[in-house]
Amino acid sequence: MPRTRRHATSDTTSMLSDHTKEQIKSYLKEFIQKLIVQSTSSEISKERQMPRDGDTLKPFHEAILPPSVRAVSQFERSFSTRLGSTFEECALIIAKQYHEAARRNYKMREKVSKAALDEIDAQVRNFESMATQGTRWAFERMVEAVLAKASSMPTIEVQVTADLYVRRHDGTEMFFEIKSPQPNKGQCLEVTQRLLRIHLVRGKPRPEVQAFFAMPYNPYGESRQAYRWNYAMNYTPFEDAVLIGAEFWSRIGGSSTYQELLAIYKEVGQEYEREILKAFRL
Repeated sequence: MPRTRRHATSDTTSMLSDHTKEQIKSYLKEFIQKLIVQSTSSEISKERQMPRDGDTLKPFHEAILPPSVRAVSQFERSFSTRLGSTFEECALIIAKQYHEAARRNYKMREKVSKAALDEIDAQVRNFESMATQGTRWAFERMVEAVLAKASSMPTIEVQVTADLYVRRHDGTEMFFEIKSPQPNKGQCLEVTQRLLRIHLVRGKPRPEVQAFFAMPYNPYGESRQAYRWNYAMNYTPFEDAVLIGAEFWSRIGGSSTYQELLAIYKEVGQEYEREILKAFRL
């Protein structure tokens, strides 16, 4: 049976610097200002969403938008997609404070073994098959199987792009796929494949290279134990390579980063609340 593990948070407990906070605020203010302009210039149906039993949590939505705006169903759906881009940019700003280097949309193009690429596909197929039986290999074992064929010929050129790349001061590298906390099965398997490709392109196992599926928040509560989206739990290396909510923000920042970031979203939301309500004529 595969072993399970928990993800340790960053060693540092320092808070976000004033400079980092101001960068995040400036970015979010620009985001909201564009949102207001777009909302003012377009007709949006004011149809309300009906409350549903078991609705999930959206802490960043709740922090930055007034409740009456979140209730507008047409807007809420499109806003959720747009808000996702803010997570990547905020993560980049935070990572630059704590680490040696950080980049968004980090592209890697390398010639790699075709046999190793085929092994990745085989590993993902096997992973999917085992998941239906309630068992899975540890992610490290999957990486080792891929790297074992990394020197085989012939080679083929591939490109892999990570949503966020971070190089720590000790030289170790972290790669993050920052995605929805409620992915479908296909997205889960695709991310698993991408994480393996990152290790192949870099040619290194953990811990020198660490690739993660990062969820900006937990829709089911504060703790990892509260998370219950079956697709992610069954079709990703959930215990080995998935970071949820505060785990992700602590990994790139400090132990208080998640709460500090939520507070900034709330501060910006409160500052622009009147303008947002006016734009929506609410």
